[in-house]
Parts: sequence; C-alpha cells; structure tokens
Amino acid sequence: MSADIPPSEPPTASDSDAMLVERTVAGDQKAFELLVIKYQRRIQRLIGRMVRDVDLVEDIAQETFIRAYRALAQFRGEAQFYTWLYRIAVNTAKKSLMDLKRNPTVSENSFKSGDDDETSPLENELTSSETPEAVLASKEIAQMVNAAMDALPDELRQAISLREIEGLSYEEIAEVMNCPIGTVRSRIFRAREAISVKIKPLLENQSGKRW
Repeated sequence: MSADIPPSEPPTASDSDAMLVERTVAGDQKAFELLVIKYQRRIQRLIGRMVRDVDLVEDIAQETFIRAYRALAQFRGEAQFYTWLYRIAVNTAKKSLMDLKRNPTVSENSFKSGDDDETSPLENELTSSETPEAVLASKEIAQMVNAAMDALPDELRQAISLREIEGLSYEEIAEVMNCPIGTVRSRIFRAREAISVKIKPLLENQSGKRW
C-alpha cells in the first residue's frame, strides 16, 4: 500500500510573496516586477493619503520600490512582505516631505482612489441607500468623514487609514508605524472619536444611521 500523502494546500499570498522575494534576490528581475505590479496601487494610495500632492505620489512610490529592491536581501520574512513594504513607503514619504520642507496639504480629490471597488468601508456603509435624498445625505456624510480625516494629525490619520481603508490588522499597523500595538489602538480610538464629533451633527439628521 502506498502511504497516504496529504493534499498540498495552495500557496498563501505571503508564501507567494516570499517565493518572489527569493527569486528576486537570486537575480530574477521579473519576480520583482510582479511584486511591483501587485502592490503599486496600494502603495500609491497610502502615499497619496500622507502627501496630499498628486504630483509627488508617483515619484515617492517609485522611490519606495527602488529602496525596497536595494534592501530586499535584508528582508528576513519576520513580517509579511507588504507590511515591510508599507513601512518603507511611510518612511520614504516622510523623508520626501522633510526634504522639501513641505507639510501634507489637503487636496480635495487626492483622498479618493478613483476605483469603485476599492472605496473605504466607511463610504460603502454610508452609500448603501438608493433614494436621491439618502444618496445626497450619504455623500455629504462621506465628504465630512474625509474632511475630518484630513484634519487629523499625521499619526492619527495614518493609523485610521491603514485600519479602515487598507484593512490592516492592529499588529500590521504596529509594524508599519514602528510603534507598540497599544499606541496603535489609542491612535485609532482618538481618530474615530475626532471623526465622530465632526459628523455627529449630520448623523443626527439621518434617522437609522450611526457612525
């Protein structure tokens, strides 16, 4: 009798990333191109929420991937690849702002990714009604949420964006922001409280809707 061989499980996203990293380090340029294709849009959205200047987003994203490529041999797999990449993107964006002596500026359209399938969970929840009045009210609330997020301090806005829009876990956000998980929880709580205060007047006029 032949020994029972357990069926092989399909590779997870992190396993796939690890294989691409190994191939890149071994000299396979195509493997790194696949990583760029996979994460480019997410990295650009992250940078766009930090920098608020659409003219800089692409340049900073490109610099992020250049830095990641140069440091790839140092990636030990202790964190997931995209978490490691996000941290590089955050540091690159901060350095670019410091070099340019510019503060993050609010651009009314830069917060939106322009992809209908990648909107914030907050906005998805707020735009579920179909009546014209409800749609208009939901748009007003969504705009208020965006404005409230724009007004947050950098660290709070980054934490709530990574959680609510990118869907990262608290552990992953702690990796990206290089801080204790308790600090992450505090920042997200404070961000939610600040946003809640801003949109409460609008929500009071909308029955059945809550933050």
